[in-house]
Amino acid sequence: LADVSIAEDITVEGEITVPVGSRSPDEDYSTLDEPVRETILRDLKAVGKKFVHVMYPKKSSALLRDWDLWGPLVLCVSLALMLQGGSADSKDDGGPQFAEVFVIIWFGAVVITLNSKLLGGTISFFQSLCVLGYCILPLTVAMLVCRLVLLAGSGTVSFIIRLIVVVAMFGWSTLASTAFLASEE
Repeated sequence: LADVSIAEDITVEGEITVPVGSRSPDEDYSTLDEPVRETILRDLKAVGKKFVHVMYPKKSSALLRDWDLWGPLVLCVSLALMLQGGSADSKDDGGPQFAEVFVIIWFGAVVITLNSKLLGGTISFFQSLCVLGYCILPLTVAMLVCRLVLLAGSGTVSFIIRLIVVVAMFGWSTLASTAFLASEE
């Protein structure tokens, strides 16, 4: 930099001053200064809005802008916990089943996301993972209903009820995911 010479006749435009007035506290407020309680409540409200959007699917890309992976993680873990099966008296801890369900859901979402990107989709990788993760909500509800039906007893009627619930919730899950992704074409 010692070799660089600056001409003395260069004029500087603009104003280089520091404002002296006091700033309002709202101007200095950011999410880093936000209390933990407010952060958690804000994130829970965002997750709740996405749950409502999945339960009442409509074409909208507004929720895709604020993607997160908290809701999908909670849904995936709860579904895997319910599917691991076994009773409290069982010696089988259900560990491998939990891992299998968890990996299948996330690996499937990654494969679908990569397929979408390779076909020229405009949705980002994490937005797609978010959408597909939230869209397992109906399947998680179906699993909860099936567990409750099994508590009442097993048999042909129980099987038919569980089959109807699973098919309906699978259709609902598919409808919700296509409504989310159709707006991003």
